[in-house]
Parts: sequence; C-alpha cells; structure tokens
Amino acid sequence: MISKNHIKLIRSLELKKNRKREGLFVAEGPKVVGDLLRAGYQPRILFSTTERPDAELITEEELRKISFLQHPQEVLAVFEIPTHHPSPLTSHLSPLTSQLSLALDGVQDPGNLGTIIRIADWFGITTIYCSLDTADAYNPKVVQATMGSLAHVQVIYTDLLELFKSLPPSYPIYGTLLDGENIYEHQLTQEGVIVMGNEGNGISEAVRQHITDKLLIPDFHTDGLRAESLNVAIATAITCSEFRRRT
Repeated sequence: MISKNHIKLIRSLELKKNRKREGLFVAEGPKVVGDLLRAGYQPRILFSTTERPDAELITEEELRKISFLQHPQEVLAVFEIPTHHPSPLTSHLSPLTSQLSLALDGVQDPGNLGTIIRIADWFGITTIYCSLDTADAYNPKVVQATMGSLAHVQVIYTDLLELFKSLPPSYPIYGTLLDGENIYEHQLTQEGVIVMGNEGNGISEAVRQHITDKLLIPDFHTDGLRAESLNVAIATAITCSEFRRRT
C-alpha cells in the first residue's frame, strides 16, 4: 500500500522548486524507467502494478493517484537527479576531439526539450548545453517526451556566453538564423556546437554575437505561401540530420 507521504512527495515533484530541493525527479513507464536504471540512475522509490523483484507492488488505482500521465504505464520511479556532469566540450577539448554538441538558448516548451533530447540521442549527440532559462530537463513532461533518451544524453545547464568565451576562437559555433547561409550548401564540420533558439524569439542577441557560422533551413515553396517558421524540435532534427549525413 502506498503511503500518504509517498503520494505527497511524488506529486510535489511536478514543481521545479521541489525537484531542486529534494534532488529527485519522476519517470514513468517500463521503457523510460528501464533505460534510466540500465544507465545507472539510482531510484529512491520504485512502484509497479505487476510483480518485479526491484519494485513495490501497488494497484492500478494507487498508480493513478501518483501518475502525471493521462494513461499511467505500469511503472513509476523516483530517481536522484545527477549532481555532477563533466563538461566534455571544455574539460576535454583538444585538436583531436571530434564531437558535435547542441546548445539550447531559452527553449521553453517541455515537449520540445524532451523531443530534442531524443533527437540528440538518435543522432549520436551525447551532450546538450542549456541556458539557465531553458525548461528543466527533469520536468515530468520532458522526461516522458525523451522516451528514455535522458539516460543517454548529458544535459548541462550553464551560462552559454561564458561557455562560448571559453572556447578557442577557431571552434565552430553554428546557429540557425533567418539571415544564415543555406545549410545544404554551407561547409559543415565533425566538431562544433549547434545553437537552437527560443520558440518565439529565436537565438538571443547576446548569444548571436558568438555564432561563427549562420545557417538557414530554406523553404521550398515557389508561390510565397508557406509556414511562418519551423518548430524548434523539427528544426533541430533537420539540422542534426544534415550534419550527420555529410560528416
């Protein structure tokens, strides 16, 4: 039987301030929870509606009381938020380093962030640097949208301006901008940072000053009738795909 204290704790973790205070986050579903467990994430609490040796058995009614999903998925776990992430871009940077990273400048929508984490995982990008005003990666909606990819991708919150200032002048920082060069014609490298901006305002002016390579995803309409813009997660997928296709 699930205790009132557990219900109270789990429901409180919907809010960022409580996740930060407790150092905990919620994950749901066999796929998401399983990937996090295999990646070494430590569960503080693990509930399941089916018998499994590592979980406390609860009823479907009890699961509904603690789940953040419209349709609860059998397993719910409370994990410890990792307290330390090495920064591969700055601490291991060398002429031999060949890696691609993402930087998110003010991405606000939890669904977009979760999808971008999943996209990064698909394209073998293991590190995402987030501005301090980007949505919280441990928001239940983000965790669910990653479909387990949070277990494979480091999400590091940092001051992007300080991060970019610490890089060698020759290190490429790509940004998707309306005044950029056609991504399908621009030279791309195997290393660098790809910056994606806020859903409504794009890349901030301060971050834009550090962009070394401006990229544009062109539209292919000839009649002038087109969508106003691309969703940031879709734009991220297109950009990452083109980098991987050519490098």
